[in-house]
Amino acid sequence: MIDSSDLKSRLHPLINQLADAIIAIWQENLILSPYQLPEELGYVEGKLEGERLTIQNTCYQSQQFRKMHLELAKVGNNLDILHCVMFPYPQYPLAMFGCDIVAGKAGISAAIVDLSPTSGDKTLSSDYQEKLSSLAEITFQDKRDLPPWGDIFSPFCLFIRPSNGEEEMLFLHRVKDFLTIHCQIATASQEVSASEKLVYLQGQKNYCTQQQQNDKTRRVLEKAFGVEWAENYMTSVLFDLPNF
Repeated sequence: MIDSSDLKSRLHPLINQLADAIIAIWQENLILSPYQLPEELGYVEGKLEGERLTIQNTCYQSQQFRKMHLELAKVGNNLDILHCVMFPYPQYPLAMFGCDIVAGKAGISAAIVDLSPTSGDKTLSSDYQEKLSSLAEITFQDKRDLPPWGDIFSPFCLFIRPSNGEEEMLFLHRVKDFLTIHCQIATASQEVSASEKLVYLQGQKNYCTQQQQNDKTRRVLEKAFGVEWAENYMTSVLFDLPNF
């Protein structure tokens, strides 16, 4: 599991801290059980331009979430990555929690967190909007532009390049805020009707389809493991489409 991983201890300190925080908030707010990935995809090693690429996945499930995925990855001494997505069961009217950090030798180049809507009108429910709006405003010096396929994100999406250690800690606390709000709304949520379930299912499928267009991730995986392996990993581990 993540706590005993040699990989985790070798990652950027913010990634290390955030991985611990995510697991802790899950354990505090949800009743977790293991989610079984294909055995050969839980821990993966490969080569990328002569550098060792290591990927470690930890997955859980709960009553409200069919899959809660935390991926940690390291490419030699050049690149550290955290990737986390929570996939709700579509019978619950929940957003998609997603968080990514990319760190290189020069520090963190990208840090993003969002609660992305899956509703028919592509907006967050009033519960989410009220709780997120009540958070204290934080100012970051270097906000980044969303990718072309980024219309899946909410107005609350935070996508930055932290300028210093203080901003890294502010980002960490904001992720914890988002995740805690998400888990609290999830545990209080009621199942929706069959017709509404189809709407949320379609919203989740749209989220996954758009995320699969992330060419940077795909290119790294293709270089290290080949085109076929990368496609399988993108569609069965990172952003698998639910079948209900």
